[in-house]
Amino acid sequence: SDDCWMRDSGPTMVVDKDGHLRGVDWKFNAWGGFNGGLYHPWDQDSEVAGQVLAQHGFDRYAAPLVLEGGSIHVDGEGTLLTTEECLLNANRNPELSRSQIEALLSEYLNVTHFIWLPEGVFMDETDGHIDNMCCFARPGEVVLHWVDDETDPQYPRSQAAYEVLSKARDAKGRQLKIHKILSPGPLFYQQEETAGVVATGQAVPREVGERMAASYVNFLISNGQVIFPLLDARTDAAAASRLQEIFPEYRIVGVPAREVLLGGGNIHCITQQIPAGKAG
Repeated sequence: SDDCWMRDSGPTMVVDKDGHLRGVDWKFNAWGGFNGGLYHPWDQDSEVAGQVLAQHGFDRYAAPLVLEGGSIHVDGEGTLLTTEECLLNANRNPELSRSQIEALLSEYLNVTHFIWLPEGVFMDETDGHIDNMCCFARPGEVVLHWVDDETDPQYPRSQAAYEVLSKARDAKGRQLKIHKILSPGPLFYQQEETAGVVATGQAVPREVGERMAASYVNFLISNGQVIFPLLDARTDAAAASRLQEIFPEYRIVGVPAREVLLGGGNIHCITQQIPAGKAG
């Protein structure tokens, strides 16, 4: 592969009513291709999903849509969350309208209802991936990245998302319960960190003092655990407590993740679950 973000270059797994697993292989252009993308070349990353599916013996659906796994979240009951900032960006699928994108997502993911948030996290170089901003805790409930400081550039983004979510209904007609979780930081790239980043190819550099797109929403739910990023000693404990409130049935596990964040993503971005099931 060219980079490490299995969420975005890896397959999106789907399962039928009989427990058979297959994988969707989206088109990949390194978060924007030659119109604001993050690196070049990305030809090896374009092969990751197909290789993973082949190694596990899963059938592959080749979807005609540029999309990263971190740009969508689903509730398993027909509802999909995403952002306009990413999926409607001219550097992804400029030839497709919103309705055409929805039609393809419906075809490949069997979703019937869409909730579009305007933007993702401030300074998120993925063009506002939903997995850094908002995700489903369970059907009918979402976790939203939040700041209380009205002077923070993230505030209007989170507020706009909250307004959309407050008015939204899911595929079952339910009003969403919104769990806010406060952002760490703000955090900024330090001199010693930028000096230690080794970019290969034509990659976007890290600048001292530039704000990091840090978020506690970028967690992984897997096998009875919620694995979340430890990013700021001042706020990590509060984040763990908040997640335990939201997920009382899960064990909350914090993982030191500032090094992962230096690369531009976090725990959810760098992982990709394969649900229990059988090939076929």
